Amino acid sequence: MPQAAQIRIPATYMRGGTSKGVFFRLQDLPERCKEPGEARDRLFLRIIGSPDPYAAHIDGMGGATSSTSKCVILAKSSRPDHDVDYLYGQVAIDKALVDWSGNCGNLSTAAGAFALHAGLVDPARVPRNGVCAVRIWQANIGKTIIAHVPVTDGQVQETGDFELDGVTFPAAEIVLEFLDPSEDGAGENGGGSMFPTGNLVDELEVPDVGSLKATLISAGIPTVFVNAEDIGYRGTELREDINGNPEALARLEKIRVAGALRMGLIKTPEEAATRQHTPKIAFVAPPRDYLAASGKAIRAGDVDLLVRALSMGKLHHAMMGTAAVAIGTAAAVPGTLVNLAAGGGERDSVRFGHPSGTLRVGAQARLVDGEWQVSRAVMSRTARVLMEGAVRVPGDAF
Repeated sequence: MPQAAQIRIPATYMRGGTSKGVFFRLQDLPERCKEPGEARDRLFLRIIGSPDPYAAHIDGMGGATSSTSKCVILAKSSRPDHDVDYLYGQVAIDKALVDWSGNCGNLSTAAGAFALHAGLVDPARVPRNGVCAVRIWQANIGKTIIAHVPVTDGQVQETGDFELDGVTFPAAEIVLEFLDPSEDGAGENGGGSMFPTGNLVDELEVPDVGSLKATLISAGIPTVFVNAEDIGYRGTELREDINGNPEALARLEKIRVAGALRMGLIKTPEEAATRQHTPKIAFVAPPRDYLAASGKAIRAGDVDLLVRALSMGKLHHAMMGTAAVAIGTAAAVPGTLVNLAAGGGERDSVRFGHPSGTLRVGAQARLVDGEWQVSRAVMSRTARVLMEGAVRVPGDAF
């Protein structure tokens, strides 16, 4: 029987922050994949190499972790005061699922750089030397991100001396601004509120786990924060402490599902299986000494608090960029579990410890008509092109 030949699709493989993914210009996708739907999902699954029962992604571009199983589409934006539209797909490893429910903050960094590499920004807006403010419309969640990308001789400056914990080598610093980062998801009481339940701290009833204090926030990405101590942790855990324990992962997933229900993101527990990317589940603790995954010593005095977060059912090796926005935002609001773990009170930035080191994120909160609002959250990341050219997939894969 004749077999379909492979087709060639222009693509760029990029690292952004502590993630990496395959980047496409919308115009370069096969015609039937230019619109959302089954064909596009099947294409991205095949490119990454999912679903993979071996959890290795040997036959694809993925890296068999949530940080490396990602696809991005960029196009010139038709929206006023925006340069590009950025759409992000989180590809599951063991399931035939592409989750479009949220953003990737790490790859938002690379989206700004890729927009310049791919010629999607008006040349008149790109300085010969300096910093280009790439105005990004994040299409998954309908928010604006500004990536301040350094430019040298008219090209993206990728090399530099900015060090980001969780990334092996230094690179040029890219400053990200997440404007109005609270999401407009439906909540049980709060509508589009940053705190969907209307509370800074909820009593969350979790089947087979019990009642837990939780801060449920939609900023950057919907996130369920609980105290590490309440679930038997110290906040110093590394990936191997949790990811090899199926019972621990199952318990954390139950907390995530309970939070998703309480936030109004899903209507039944079963829906959580098709919404793995959001919400995130994270646990917080006051500062204490620990060794990061690299062996680097993190001292209690180096950080304001400790945070560990899960992505796609596994403890993240560092911190998702969107979760960092949630952390910074929650820390800025007095009385949240994140704020209390950091010592309480008012603050406009926070440095937290994660499995790979530390990260600082800034956010300013204010109370307006009885509701907390954050106009922007800011953090620094790095990005660079790893490979460019084309990916190949069987012509009948999608």
